Amino acid sequence: MADPSSYRPKPGQIPDSPGVYKFRDEHRRVIYVGKAKSLRQRLASYFQDLANLHPRTRTMVTTAASVEWTVVSTEVEALQLEYSWIKEYDPRFNVKYRDDKSYPHLAVTMNEEFPRVQVMRGAKKKGVRYFGPYGHAWAIRDTVDLLLRVFPVRTCSAGVFKNASRTGRPCLLGYIGKCSAPCVGRVSPEEHRDLAEEFCDFMAGRTGTYIRRLEQQMTEAAEEMEYERAARLRDDIEALRKAMEKNAVVLADATDADLMALAEDELEAAVQIFHVRGGRVRGQRGWVTDKVEAVTTGDLVEHALQQLYGEETGDSVPKEVLVPALPEPVEPVQEWLTARRGSNVSLRIPQRGDKKALMETVQRNALQALALHKTRRASDLTTRSRALEEIAEALDLDSAPLRIECYDISHLQGDDVVASMVVFEDGLQRKGEYRRFQIKGFAGQDDVRSMHEVITRRFRRYLVEKEKTGEWTDGEDTVPETAEILADGTPLSGSTLAEDDGRPKRFAYPPQLVVVDGGRPQVAAAQRALDELGIDDIAVCGLAKRLEEVWLPGEDDPVVLPRSSEGLYLLQRVRDEAHRFAITYQRAKRAKRFRSGPLDDVPGLGESRKQALLKHFGSVKKLRSATIDQICEVPGVGRKTAETIAVALAQAAPAAPAVNTATGEIMEDDEHAAPETTAGPAEEPVTAGASDERRGQET
Repeated sequence: MADPSSYRPKPGQIPDSPGVYKFRDEHRRVIYVGKAKSLRQRLASYFQDLANLHPRTRTMVTTAASVEWTVVSTEVEALQLEYSWIKEYDPRFNVKYRDDKSYPHLAVTMNEEFPRVQVMRGAKKKGVRYFGPYGHAWAIRDTVDLLLRVFPVRTCSAGVFKNASRTGRPCLLGYIGKCSAPCVGRVSPEEHRDLAEEFCDFMAGRTGTYIRRLEQQMTEAAEEMEYERAARLRDDIEALRKAMEKNAVVLADATDADLMALAEDELEAAVQIFHVRGGRVRGQRGWVTDKVEAVTTGDLVEHALQQLYGEETGDSVPKEVLVPALPEPVEPVQEWLTARRGSNVSLRIPQRGDKKALMETVQRNALQALALHKTRRASDLTTRSRALEEIAEALDLDSAPLRIECYDISHLQGDDVVASMVVFEDGLQRKGEYRRFQIKGFAGQDDVRSMHEVITRRFRRYLVEKEKTGEWTDGEDTVPETAEILADGTPLSGSTLAEDDGRPKRFAYPPQLVVVDGGRPQVAAAQRALDELGIDDIAVCGLAKRLEEVWLPGEDDPVVLPRSSEGLYLLQRVRDEAHRFAITYQRAKRAKRFRSGPLDDVPGLGESRKQALLKHFGSVKKLRSATIDQICEVPGVGRKTAETIAVALAQAAPAAPAVNTATGEIMEDDEHAAPETTAGPAEEPVTAGASDERRGQET
């Protein structure tokens, strides 16, 4: 625990002007980002008697080891820079929006020759018109299904569209009247674009004029005794009215507005947003927020507005935003929203009438969302804290292990041996810091040696980073002998390491606890690896699957935690996540090996040219028998590359012929190379969206 006075800036150093400040911890990670109208006054509030600080603020300033700031011209610039830094550094003490899922939108791709109606998630694209967001994708599909009868716009993928154009036959929707079939020329590109424009106009709220026009056409058709056409128009009008009923009118003046409400307690807050367009509720979304800093309702509103509109421009920011409390001060936020939209935006609290009544509805939704969240994750923060305290007590640690790393080995009968490293901080997954390893020190099945190699490689990299930042306490000028090279064998040099910028690095931060999947042998191997590297401030334990026993280095008997223990439950979650991640990598690596072919070993031959070769010759067998001049006929393949291919295929042994097991007949040897390549580097970062795998039998 750091003393804030040890890094407090000297009097007069801090400017009395708007700006953004960053607190960093001892490893130079950014742990908090804030903005201020006056940097001097705001930062001075952090360096006072700790007893007077809010508990969360006290934890933050004692975790930090330094503070720095950037001066800007206006409060609006400070707001923009704060948002950018929060997105870039992901500080642990800033407000967290736990529900970070991507909400689906109804999108019309007006940037294509034949616009397509579809469900879209993620970042918005230029030239695409969006409506929503919706709570569920099925709500979008129900609405689109009703509207396609009146606006038969294309909904098929590019592949289906091209196939229909090639064969001259439309898809099923074209036959049943829910697509105008531009793929086969039933309508021109201009006529289809007009349909898409009408669809967008209807979704944007301009519904009354269109329905009145259809009613007039129905009446005229009936007077002219075109009863079939009149009946079809009648059904179209009914379909449109059903679609409109799904979004009842809530504001009579056809207002475009977003309404935001909050439900909060001391630890968490639920944010709910209703998107009203043309007086109708067109979408809804919400978040649950951990209040990891001392914030007011106005502060929460400001953070939610940053989350909601930080990536939006133009009409995606409405003319009016209704909130339960105004940020303090409100002018910079309002100016920022106006700049995002390009025209004036009103940010205010509704006082009376329909808007206040609708705000009460949004507020009830926020209260229900918070209650449901607490039901699902009963006392989540308290439970995590209790779990970490139980682990610290059971393992006799000096403090709760805020960062836990777990390692697991996976292979299939000694082949494709890999390892995983997963990270939990404050009891929660930190997927951006997961790592995976290929075992390279030996061949075959040996979980103990594999564990020793992985721990050695991971913490050798940590020592390299530690030496670079000058954190050695023994006065040595060089890295210990065991850390002279990187884990992948690269010699240590200044050019191999990125400069310190506060962003998370690959192996820079040590855990307080290392957990290995296994019993006493694996624990001993992990401890031996740390001892060889001279690391003595990291605890090690193992969790054996058979009886869920916790093993400690040098102990003859395991530590047995109660089955109802939150600490045991957290260790199980960490171990199971490491097992899942290891098996995912091992299966992917094995699948690539099974699909590899002779062309994968040809140096300098990329994916496109491999596909071109196989398409030209039909198989590897025919390619192997081709001359160099024949190989040069393939587009993009020069003579030097052709010679390399011929030599590589001549040296590679042909695959054994296939045998029909029913008849014993030797089948034609017709090899087909797959485009997959072998596994990547020894350690690879992974994204947070790694897919889950069902636990298998590999170990």
